[in-house]
Amino acid sequence: MRLCICFVLLSIVVCASADNPFRFAWDAAGGAWDMYRAYRDMREANYVGADKYFHARGNYDAARRGPGGAWAAKVISDARENWQSGVSGRGAEDTRADQEANKWGRNGGDPNRYRPAGLPAKY
Repeated sequence: MRLCICFVLLSIVVCASADNPFRFAWDAAGGAWDMYRAYRDMREANYVGADKYFHARGNYDAARRGPGGAWAAKVISDARENWQSGVSGRGAEDTRADQEANKWGRNGGDPNRYRPAGLPAKY
């Protein structure tokens, strides 16, 4: 719940400073949906070694929407990694690798760089 409130408050502040607040908010909402869809697909695929691909793909799809989508992808990725690093116990190295994939996708890099062999074409 707190994350949702923070997201809404940050959205209001960022939208107020954007050139076209409606477009920014629309892109941010779409970017959040892209991130959710990549997460849902990752859970559905349940494929060992594919998490970096889904990180990159979610950020790539979100950032293609524009500044609002890229902003949403960064906020969601950072929040998830901060939460995950404290809860999952996977360690700093996994968080660093996830953030590298996030940044790669957000900057327009091809997510297939992280695609593991054998991942179904559906994804």
